[in-house]
Amino acid sequence: MQFRNRSIVLSALDPAVRELKRLWRQDDGQDLVEYGLLVFLIALAAIASMKGLASSISTVFRSAATSLTTTS
Repeated sequence: MQFRNRSIVLSALDPAVRELKRLWRQDDGQDLVEYGLLVFLIALAAIASMKGLASSISTVFRSAATSLTTTS
């Protein structure tokens, strides 16, 4: 019984599998995907560096605020 249900599911997925195979062979739009990945990696690097920069800026302002409150 379980195997019959599996074959029904696999036969229902057959058109989707064929379409994915066709898309895999087709290379139109490949450059767009590569540019998208490149933009994603640059954005990821920018976010990572911003976190470090934000921490440094926060430390500087915290130090300045402490200096101002202790001098007053």
